[in-house]
Amino acid sequence: MTDSTPIYQRPAELLRDLIRFDTTNPPGNEAACIAYIQDHLHRLGIETQLYEKEAGRPNLVARITGRGDAPPLLLQGHVDVVPTANQPWTRPPFGAEVHDGFIWGRGALDMKGGDAMMIAAFLRAKAENADLPGDVILCMLSDEEAAGVVGAGFLVKEHPEIFEGVKYALGEFGGFTIAMGGRRFYPIMIGEKQSAWLKIRLHGPGGHGSQPHRASFAATAKLGTLLHTLNTQRLPVHITPPVEHMLGVLAEALPPPLNGMVAGLLDPNKTDAILDQMGEDGKLFDALLHNTVSPNIIRAGEKVNVIPSQVEVEIDGRLLPGQTMETMLAELYTLLGDDLDIETIYYEEGPTQTDMGLFATLGNILTEADPEGVPLPYLLPAATDARFFARLGIQTYGFTPMQLPEDFQFMSTIHAADERIPVDAVNFGAEMVYQALLRFHG
Repeated sequence: MTDSTPIYQRPAELLRDLIRFDTTNPPGNEAACIAYIQDHLHRLGIETQLYEKEAGRPNLVARITGRGDAPPLLLQGHVDVVPTANQPWTRPPFGAEVHDGFIWGRGALDMKGGDAMMIAAFLRAKAENADLPGDVILCMLSDEEAAGVVGAGFLVKEHPEIFEGVKYALGEFGGFTIAMGGRRFYPIMIGEKQSAWLKIRLHGPGGHGSQPHRASFAATAKLGTLLHTLNTQRLPVHITPPVEHMLGVLAEALPPPLNGMVAGLLDPNKTDAILDQMGEDGKLFDALLHNTVSPNIIRAGEKVNVIPSQVEVEIDGRLLPGQTMETMLAELYTLLGDDLDIETIYYEEGPTQTDMGLFATLGNILTEADPEGVPLPYLLPAATDARFFARLGIQTYGFTPMQLPEDFQFMSTIHAADERIPVDAVNFGAEMVYQALLRFHG
């Protein structure tokens, strides 16, 4: 293909262009990236609207009219990305270089790769006058990687009329391949965990640095105990309906003895022991069966010769659907003891109900492309903008399909150094999203 080939036929090139916009959040700076997308839409005569809560941080909305046999379908993606500072990148994180069949760069997976798939499918539908069952709304958002306050949260709260009649949305993450037991699965996200950010304060006597406290009551000693506990012990097991569904499909598709182990995960008395036995395979399920906490920011002393009397640990907590902040606090106090203070920094309730009405359609699209693949309902261990759209009764499916090498660690590559995506995976995903536009229903 050449530069004269329409951009919707070159989704990998579209992705490379998107990566080159440094939309690190904070501060975001999404305007130039949004303008680039808007320009491609305007070239095909597609009208767009921009909505801003903060100057320079727009959200783009565009619409293609369908025949009216189905409610509108929403395609929602975000263009902001997480920081790259202090990460040991092999390639320039905003260079969008192609090496070894991969496009390298921040956002390749989360989620400019998915954006490129959606934009390419949307442009193609317009260019080819596709016979769409209903209207399709494209929504390119700012600020997902922070709190979504100036992005999806703003649109849902201040402009809900944009999404009137929408029942289903396609967003991040889902449709990426995972290999297990000699089978290939395509997890389609049907639900997600809730964000619960916490601050733990540990207290102890201060003093002169020349006279260290070699006792468990020192704040820094308590910190060591806390980190060791969080690193070696899990919070209690919870079996939620989406995960029960997911494990049921897996158990039916996998060969023995793996199928029996997966089925055994549904017994809370056996769950943790089986996860330990499963090794690497167990990592896929661990966060889906527990509320989780990750201590990511630690603050202590102000001066090197002063023993700190307080240590602060900021925790990224994730709650399973239906769980509450009260549950999280109770579990943490049970695990860590009560000789500490826990403050809630941020909590955003996520979707609790799942509408599976479009799952079979999306699954059929994937199995037609890959008859050996198995569509799998999937609970995302993270949170996305789906939580905002759920307030309007919209069910989001994570559907940005990617065929990945078996040894590619998808989840651990997101937000990490050397984020990358296979070129062929971008092209595959754009085709799968386009097929979804042709087949969605109410």
